[in-house]
Amino acid sequence: MAENEAEADRTPDGVHVGLDDGLVKEVEIALDEDDALLVAALCEPLHPADLADLLQLVPPDQRTRIIGALGEAFDVETFSYLDDVVREDLVRALGPDGASALIKELETDDALEILADLDDEEKAAILASLPLPERTALQRGLAYPDYSAGRLMQREVVAVPDYWVVGQTIDYLRAKADLPDDFYDIYIVDPRFVPVGSVPLSNILRSRRNTPMRELRMKELHTVPATMDQEEVAFLFRQYGLVSVPVVDEEDRLLGAVTIDDAVDVMHEEAEEDFLKLGGVQETDLYQTPVRTMVQRMPWLVVNLGTAIVASLVIAQFEGAIAQIVALAVLMPIVASMGGNAGTQTLTVTVRSLAVRELTTTNAWRMLGKEFLVSLMNGAIFIAIGFFLAVFWFDDLQLAAVFGVALLINLLAAGVAGIAIPLVIDRLGLDPAVSSGVFLTTVTDVVGFFAFLGLAGYFLF
Repeated sequence: MAENEAEADRTPDGVHVGLDDGLVKEVEIALDEDDALLVAALCEPLHPADLADLLQLVPPDQRTRIIGALGEAFDVETFSYLDDVVREDLVRALGPDGASALIKELETDDALEILADLDDEEKAAILASLPLPERTALQRGLAYPDYSAGRLMQREVVAVPDYWVVGQTIDYLRAKADLPDDFYDIYIVDPRFVPVGSVPLSNILRSRRNTPMRELRMKELHTVPATMDQEEVAFLFRQYGLVSVPVVDEEDRLLGAVTIDDAVDVMHEEAEEDFLKLGGVQETDLYQTPVRTMVQRMPWLVVNLGTAIVASLVIAQFEGAIAQIVALAVLMPIVASMGGNAGTQTLTVTVRSLAVRELTTTNAWRMLGKEFLVSLMNGAIFIAIGFFLAVFWFDDLQLAAVFGVALLINLLAAGVAGIAIPLVIDRLGLDPAVSSGVFLTTVTDVVGFFAFLGLAGYFLF
């Protein structure tokens, strides 16, 4: 309760959630007037997440001025909420000494996240400015692969031997000065420091002081190796409703723990990444320079140009038919567009199902059959709609029949391709969110144009 009240006091008025536009303008005016005291007074009550938003809204050259105005009141947790690009620029602006002074206040998982975005030279300069214990811990963390449990874990954990009693454990927690800021489970370890169980903190507080730790109700232990991919770790949290998992080395010795807040961040990041990749964007580029944004977007635009040329080549094969019946050019985009939209619906569900492991080789054929049936039912409806639309528009029964059948064929192709393409890409060990959309568009365009113009060429000439 006290923590919630303190948290409410840190918001501008205890009511608003997030930044108030008026506050942002006040800070900008104070910066323009070079009033550091007013900047500090306005910014100090903000939650770290809101302060991070404020730093991202002001011009880059004003960010260090806000941090300087806050001085010791600046909450280093703010760095954890910043966009990667903004955080990277801010660390560079602070310099090695300024950055290391902030980094050493963070827990290891947050510090590693900041360092991972920097190049080797900047990383080495910051590490050299840190005290030896912190530097050693961070260097060990950086030795693990990117996006692994070793990078995600916090090394600050609470572990006790199984022969301790509850009273010893509580006294230890009260006396130990360097406990992690947030922890949920107490890990029980054997003499080799291998975790053999975990006990929720609530169970310890409800137990008598003379109760041996080994007799407390243990949670089911899910250990993860330090090299496990962070997406796999997040899946464990989602699948089993965990609040923390111990991270172990090759000999199963306890190294640290991943907590639910980090797992939620990973879930959010992975979902955002998949969403961006479906649009051919590698990462959010709101805070990047125009040149960097252009470079990142160019490759997929080139790929899209290539697939568009393939579709255009199909159209070119029927230019004579299009020249004789202008109505073909009017109806042709509808066939391709309907297929593309239907395929995107299936593709979105498939990519999501693969990500959360609801779609596997076990049920792939069943799902493929379901999508074919759904496409067939949709096609039956739209073949009728398309037929009456074409009759009403052009008063041509043969053209209307060709248009309706082409719609049906493309909807069937879109449904099958929407599930088959990401499945094939996933089986090849690639990320289906990256390129599925490009291939799907190619299939629906090529099949739609070929079916419509091919049928028109056969039956109308």
